[in-house]
Formats: sequence, structure tokens, C-alpha cells
Amino acid sequence: MNYQAVSFDDLPGWREDDLAPAAFAFRASAAKLDPAVDQLTLWNRALSALTEATNTTTPREFFETHFTPHRVINTASPGLLTGYFEPIVSGSRTRSTVFPVPLHRRPADLINLVGEADRGATTTKLTHARRTALGTEPYATRRDIDEGALNGQDLELFYVADIVDRFIVQVQGSAAIRLPDGTLTRVTYDGKNGHPYTSIGRVLIDQGAISAAGMTLDALTSWLKSDLDRARPVIWHNESYVFFRELSADDGNGPFGVMNCALTPGRSLAVDTSHHALGLPIFVSAPTLTHVSQNPFNRLMIAQDVGSAIKGPERGDIFIGTGDEAGRIAGAIKHPGNFFVLLPNAALGR
Repeated sequence: MNYQAVSFDDLPGWREDDLAPAAFAFRASAAKLDPAVDQLTLWNRALSALTEATNTTTPREFFETHFTPHRVINTASPGLLTGYFEPIVSGSRTRSTVFPVPLHRRPADLINLVGEADRGATTTKLTHARRTALGTEPYATRRDIDEGALNGQDLELFYVADIVDRFIVQVQGSAAIRLPDGTLTRVTYDGKNGHPYTSIGRVLIDQGAISAAGMTLDALTSWLKSDLDRARPVIWHNESYVFFRELSADDGNGPFGVMNCALTPGRSLAVDTSHHALGLPIFVSAPTLTHVSQNPFNRLMIAQDVGSAIKGPERGDIFIGTGDEAGRIAGAIKHPGNFFVLLPNAALGR
């Protein structure tokens, strides 16, 4: 990764940004660093050691004292921002005519071929596989699973209304499930079948079903739900299939990212870990992205998550929050942006 050191005054909107939510997210990430593993590197030792300072200084003093911003020198691909959210979907613990489509828990024979933090950086390769007596083999595809590959294994965790609801939950990686009695519970990502992610939005654009300019999450969802029989083979283009686990009350509020801590709306960023370390503060500047806060998007964010479609040095996915409004905002984000990575001075030898 090529960086160019800059000053904080070079960051568009730095002085206007409220840094308290970013400091909160930073502390949540640093608390999840494993002393036995992550602190073996100077990079992560610095992140962990600096956490305590946020308790005695203002967020702005903390970041300006202990970090130096660096512009990402990116000639490979233009910066691109998208958004994701936690949907709220109706569902049940038991199958019925109202809720016939299962969300599955992780199968016992599923193994990781790469660390979960690296699955977004290896989108062209299998990231998970099926363990067999003879070794490993590719896991069942989405179509295979829809046609019964997991039947009889007692892997059904919840049931939702249709294949589109399940697909949206899988793409977002988490959901709040509203049960028939009105209570809410949460599910979070717990592995995938390992096949590369394919954008069905791109498939529909290429087929001429929806224009590129008109492609939003709302437009995609409406097209799919208008004819479920038509939607099924389109969804099968994305062979990737996500498994889930249920969060308990002890896990706290909010969906989890790959760092196993709750995400902070508007401050948690999914990144490509082949370019950026998890836990790092990254200032994101996207002048044309104005519908998130009615102002140009200039915010300090924390790299807390990954995604199968997030690939590149200035490719980011912004976690917006929970529910339909968050989904509307997230689904309309497809904007150019630039990254300024805040590198810890301790890791720079300063």
C-alpha cells in the first residue's frame, strides 16, 4: 500500500466532524484484539496500547496526538463507497405456510480455507469448503442448497417469508428477526459455503431488466418480489450462501462485524484486509454522497468489517444502521470516495 503523509487540516471536513462516535467504535475494536495473537505486531500493539488514552483526552486530542493521516495513493481503481444495513424481517422458529424458507446455521462439516477477516480479499477463490473423509471438496452451491443439499441435518435456525427476504439477510450478513409474538432476536454471519459472490444487481443490469442508473436495493427487491419464480434463477447466479447464528442478550445491541463487536451506525466501515488492517481509523471523504446526513460525507470511520464484494484500496462499505430507513439510505449509496488512513505514530516510530 502506498501512502502519502498529510496534515489533519488536509482532511476535508475534519474540523467539523464529531469524533466521539468514531472513538467509541475504535475502543470497541481495540478491546477485541487478542493479546496472544494481534499484539505480536507493532501495528496492533499500538492500537491496543492507545485505547486507554481515550479515557483521559477528548477524541480529537487523542487522534491528533497519536496518529498521522496518510492519503491512500491509489492508481489501481477509483474509490467506491456502498452501504449496508441490518434488515428487520418477519420470521419464525418453526416452518409454516407463512414462513417456509429457512435460514441455516453453520454445518458441522464446513471448514474455513482462509481466515474470516480475509474472505473479502479472496473473492475469486474458495474461502470455505466441505470436510470429507478423503479431504475437502467445494461446498454445495446456493442452488444445490435450495434443491435440498442440507435437508435432514437439522440446520434450520429460523424461517422467513420468501427467498428474497433470505437473500437480503444473507447479503447484509445480519438481521433482526421479528417473531410472531412481536419480540425481536438477532442473527449474525457464521460462515458461508465458500463460493465467490456474484452481484445479481449486475446480472439484471446486463440483462436489461433494470438500468444501471435505476439500480438501488429498493428497485432490486421490488423486481425480485414481484415474481418469485422469476427471481429464483436470478438469485442462483450468486452461488455464495451465508450461514447464521443467533445472538444472545449477552452479546449486546446491534449486529456484529468480523471483529466480533457490535457495529456503530455511520462509523463502521467494511474494507479489503489485503490493503487495510482491521481496527484502523480511516477518514472517508465522499463529496457527492449527501443523502446520509444532508451534507458531503466527510467522516472518521473504523475498519471493523469485511465483505465479499469489498475489494480494492479505496473500496468501502458503510454500515448505516437497522431497519427500513437505514436500508433505503444504504441501498442508494454508490459514490466515489477517498481514504485517508490514520496510522498510529507508535507504529511509525514516532
